[in-house]
Amino acid sequence: MAKFRTNHKRQNGSGGMILKVGLFSVVVGAMYFAFQKFPGALFPSDSPVLVDVDDLETYGLDSIFYLPTSTSGEIVRHKYYALSYREDFELAEWVAYELTSARLYSKWVDRTGDFRPDPLVKTQSASPDDYREANYDRGHLAPAGDMAFSNEAMSQSFFMSNIAPQVSGFNKGIWRELEELTRDWAKHFKHLYVVTGPLLSHGIEHRIGDDGVAVPAAFYKVLLDLREPELKAIAFVVPNEVSVEPVGKYATTVDAVEKLTGIDFFPNLMPPELEAKLESSCNMKLWKTNEKKYQLRIRKWNKN
Repeated sequence: MAKFRTNHKRQNGSGGMILKVGLFSVVVGAMYFAFQKFPGALFPSDSPVLVDVDDLETYGLDSIFYLPTSTSGEIVRHKYYALSYREDFELAEWVAYELTSARLYSKWVDRTGDFRPDPLVKTQSASPDDYREANYDRGHLAPAGDMAFSNEAMSQSFFMSNIAPQVSGFNKGIWRELEELTRDWAKHFKHLYVVTGPLLSHGIEHRIGDDGVAVPAAFYKVLLDLREPELKAIAFVVPNEVSVEPVGKYATTVDAVEKLTGIDFFPNLMPPELEAKLESSCNMKLWKTNEKKYQLRIRKWNKN
């Protein structure tokens, strides 16, 4: 199975590095388990930080996920998802999180709708006011439906750093279908790593609001399933417009999206041969779609 690499944040001060005994035991135990399960596995000090030791009590070891690279260097970690913010576009270039069947089968909380600036974006995120006079939906990158397992997760999904301008027929049509299919796949495969974002390298012709929020020409979604023995990955690049095409038409490889974005989505997959194999694959036969859902989109969702 693919392996995680992580490193520990060192703190300097008069007291040196301070670690609680219990937390230290958890970390060491996790490293020992990884070493025993994956002989020869290393946790090099020069590898990217996924979750700092200080954050383990908040995130939990089961919530460590593969973070993509950031072209801006401004990575924001919320409790249930992380993002890389691009101030020049006033958008996240990616939002990454885990999607599990356990979370999806739990009782859903009510949708909050409390759109607001993200307090953790150092350069300040966009504002809900940027969308008031614009003819675009405030479209989620990490969907509210994926965060409906807790009130806190639901509320945090409405930070404006997780929002992007979407054509209404796209947001309520093919993007909704892809989001629902992703939840269906997560229920079936039990555990997916999901990365979603706007395509910022091509076709930015319009901006909205006083903050100049870029209107993307397309959006992507990258999915990784590390369940043995059927490890697999797939990606989708969908134009920000109404579509009557099946979702499968927009399927592509992770490699293709990396070339479009300049982002390495799973830089910590080990060994490198596994990363290369997964990121070059695109087999829709492994990701079943739903004909009834497609017809529903054509008949109703595209017309909303």
